[in-house]
Amino acid sequence: SVVEKYLQPFQLSPETLQEVSARLRKDLLRGLGKHSHHKAPVKMLPTFVRATPDGTEKGDFLALDLGGTNFRVLHVRVEEEAQKVLKMDSQICAIPQEMMLGTGEQLFDHIATCLGDFLESHNLKCQTLPLGFTFSFPCEQLEIDKSILIRWTKGFNCSGVEGKDVVQLLKEAIQRTGDYHIGSVAMVNDTVGTMMSCGYKDQSCEIGMIIGTGTNACYMEEIKNVKRIEGEDGRMCINTEWGGFGDDGSLDDILTEFDVEVDKTSINPGVHIFEKMISGMYLGEIVRLVLVKMTKDKLLFKGQISEALGTSGRFETKFISEIEDGLENAKKILTELGLDWGLVDASVVCLVCDTISSRSAYLCAAALATLVNRIRNNRKLDHLKTTVGVDGTVYRKHPTFSSKLQKAVRLLAPQCDITFLVSEDGSGKGAAMVTAVAQRLAHQSRLLEESDGEDDDDEEEEEGQ
Repeated sequence: SVVEKYLQPFQLSPETLQEVSARLRKDLLRGLGKHSHHKAPVKMLPTFVRATPDGTEKGDFLALDLGGTNFRVLHVRVEEEAQKVLKMDSQICAIPQEMMLGTGEQLFDHIATCLGDFLESHNLKCQTLPLGFTFSFPCEQLEIDKSILIRWTKGFNCSGVEGKDVVQLLKEAIQRTGDYHIGSVAMVNDTVGTMMSCGYKDQSCEIGMIIGTGTNACYMEEIKNVKRIEGEDGRMCINTEWGGFGDDGSLDDILTEFDVEVDKTSINPGVHIFEKMISGMYLGEIVRLVLVKMTKDKLLFKGQISEALGTSGRFETKFISEIEDGLENAKKILTELGLDWGLVDASVVCLVCDTISSRSAYLCAAALATLVNRIRNNRKLDHLKTTVGVDGTVYRKHPTFSSKLQKAVRLLAPQCDITFLVSEDGSGKGAAMVTAVAQRLAHQSRLLEESDGEDDDDEEEEEGQ
């Protein structure tokens, strides 16, 4: 049919999806390489998280979550007996607009003050609790507690922070403003928090994936394959930053004219091409552009583009979920957008939404298949059983997204048996879990060092000090 002609470029065959998966595999290797990672579109950032939970973690933790116009402070308790991660209390603090553009010192003083108020009001000031810090901006992580801000995004532009260690800035602010102490700090990327918040319930959770406003994933890689880190045994969680896949042109052959338009009019043209085909920030706009073109070609709405339909950003991604949930919703939304629609129009709009959300699910599946196949090959297994922790509004809210994604992954990674778990508060509970695991590992390595040093003569002396 005529409609098919418009939608055909969005329909990706299983062969094409396999090709996309293979290209991402090459990019993972480029990102892991010692000399190739600087230029790699898929960044493959080491997170210094060296293990997933083993179920023995316990204790009280603080979590800070800064990723937008608010930040949250949480008190989290990990209970070994019940295998539970409990959010005891949390508080949201606003960050005023002018502070987002002021000095870094002001921003971190504000955070330290709010953290102090929280501890005061929950009678936690006398304790020295370890802290997990989810800081959702591009950072170069050098250690679990050392992370350099590369650049501000999302409307922040505080002076004196880019190029600096945010953990250091936080600690200095606490010293300046606070009459309290915090214990060790662990920096947490939100994908890692997603993986770890599921990892206490299900210890086979080794992948974290977010499909919301943006998209990204992390997974457990063998350290010997992470060439920019000195070779060691064991594993490390890698934050892929897969949204950047295609930034070097590697996906140009599957981009449609509508994707090219969305990229051109975005605030960061040429950057995060894969993300722009998949994530919530862009899906509504892709649908809008397709509907506008069909209307111009007199296929829809008697050729009349309403003011709303003609305005970028006015067709929201949440409309896609609502429209696919039923024809009645579609009629309501089209009326609200000021369109003169008939039944055929409404069903065509449903088809457009379905096509574009399906493509998103399939592309995500191709990328996820790359990760699970990589883990399987790393471990030389015929069959891998693993769990993926998932978060994000597109995955959670869309009526068929998760089932399409899962079906497609089964096709593209037939030797892998994957369980999907929706993450419970990755940037709160997950951040506490990262901190808890880091503490467990530090404690275990101290015990090892002590048992290695048992034969030393100065043992008694140590005791007496």
